[in-house]
Formats: sequence, structure tokens, C-alpha cells
Amino acid sequence: MLKEGDKAIDFKMPTDDKNFVTLESFPDNNIVLYFYPKDDTPGCTREAIDFTAHIDAFNKCKTSIIGVSADSTTKHKKFIEKHNLEVTLASDEDKKVCEDYGVWIEKSMYGKKFMGIERATILIDKDRRVRKIWRKVSVTGHVEEVLEAAQKL
Repeated sequence: MLKEGDKAIDFKMPTDDKNFVTLESFPDNNIVLYFYPKDDTPGCTREAIDFTAHIDAFNKCKTSIIGVSADSTTKHKKFIEKHNLEVTLASDEDKKVCEDYGVWIEKSMYGKKFMGIERATILIDKDRRVRKIWRKVSVTGHVEEVLEAAQKL
């Protein structure tokens, strides 16, 4: 499993019908890679809106935000438009990046077990090293905690 201090695992994910995002898409920036279960659900919406509300502060400390879920680029586009999001949303429909980053896990709800995306955030520095990992994220106050860590890089 990926640990703090490890080299970040490269990826290439679509952000829309013709564009992709990789680790090198933001060569001079740190990257916040946040994984979330599903577009337009309460917690995921709150998290995306919170990251958008703090986008200027993240830009100030040269940190780019990439949200990742298994939703399609079409769903991402609707989600972005509906909530005026300013973060990059990447589609990991085959869940390869989620598996690489250790967030494709067995979950349980009402006694039923299933595979799904763990809400997690990875802070990657300019040298592409994992500086901080938050697992089993609780949305309230999380973005502020990530911003504080990013400002220290």
C-alpha cells in the first residue's frame, strides 16, 4: 500500500471528451488528489464545493486539486455545471488509479459487503512524493486541514 514518503504513482485519466490529466499536467504545482465515491451525493457534493470555495488559497500555494471517482466524464460535466465547481474532476471508470492508490476497498453497508471507493485524500509535492495521506475522510473541516498541509510545502 502507498505510504507517505513514497513516489506518487503516475496516472492518465480523462477529464472530458478530449482532455486528460496526469501527474505532469501541473509541473510546478503540488497536487491534491482526492478520491470520492460518487458525483452529486451529499458528502461528495459538500467536499467538491468546499475545495472550490478554497481554490484561490490552494492556487496561492501552488497546489492543484484533482477529484477522482469512477463516474463518467459526462456525469462529471453535469456535476461541475450543477454546482459551479472549479476543481478538476477525473474519471477512473476502470478503477485502476483507485487500486494503485489503495482506495478501491471492500465496504459494508447495512450488513452487505461490496467494493467501492474509500473517501481519501493524497497530498503530492512538486517532486511527486506523497507528503500526506488522509484515509476514511470526514468531510467537515477536511479541506481546511488539507490546505494547511499544502501551505507548509
